[in-house]
Amino acid sequence: MDELVRYEQEGDVAVLRMDDGKVNVLGHAMIEALSAGLDRAEREAKVVLILGRPGKFSAGFDLQELGGGPARAEALLRSGFGLLTRIYGFPQPVVIGCSGHALAAGALLLLAADLRVGCEGPFKIGLNETAIGMYLPILPQVFAGDRIDSRFQTRATLLGEIFGPQAATEAGYLDLCVKAEVLEATALSRATGLLQVAGPHFAKTKASVRDASIERIRSTLDDDLARLSV
Repeated sequence: MDELVRYEQEGDVAVLRMDDGKVNVLGHAMIEALSAGLDRAEREAKVVLILGRPGKFSAGFDLQELGGGPARAEALLRSGFGLLTRIYGFPQPVVIGCSGHALAAGALLLLAADLRVGCEGPFKIGLNETAIGMYLPILPQVFAGDRIDSRFQTRATLLGEIFGPQAATEAGYLDLCVKAEVLEATALSRATGLLQVAGPHFAKTKASVRDASIERIRSTLDDDLARLSV
């Protein structure tokens, strides 16, 4: 598709709608499009709402780009981790309407956002890295430590367990789960409700809460990428 992320605005809520016509993988183009949407939102809006396409929120990093050699893989991971860290520390409230599957980096988008609305359905949500023989980097470890309920920490990280929407809500990937037909309306309503907390006070508090975690991610990134390449 020519437009991977469509930018719309509902009052002071910026709506970023991901749609690559497939499973919304995070390749360089999608990451750049989301970053551009966030740039615009900082100028023109007060709250951000990120949406996917029906049945598919995001399947994570683009495996074709990751398989293009060590240099290309590292560049994609640096770019993607930069986007995820930016969302995690974004000065405006960030809401996600999770319309379907959210795996690996797709699940990390959920963990990076401030409020996550999911929908009922046969969808898979989670960090499956260890289950497919991969090292789980520091960034998802930090995000999971912050957002995943302590009862589910080991299952969500070390065991690479995948959850359905209801279980994902209990675990901490989502804050609430609604019927698919009201997902977008509910997510927009929740985003609009956050206008009352948006502003400099929110940005300062969020920075105070999350800056130490962000610094840990950034300071360990080089070593972490080296572990991934082994």
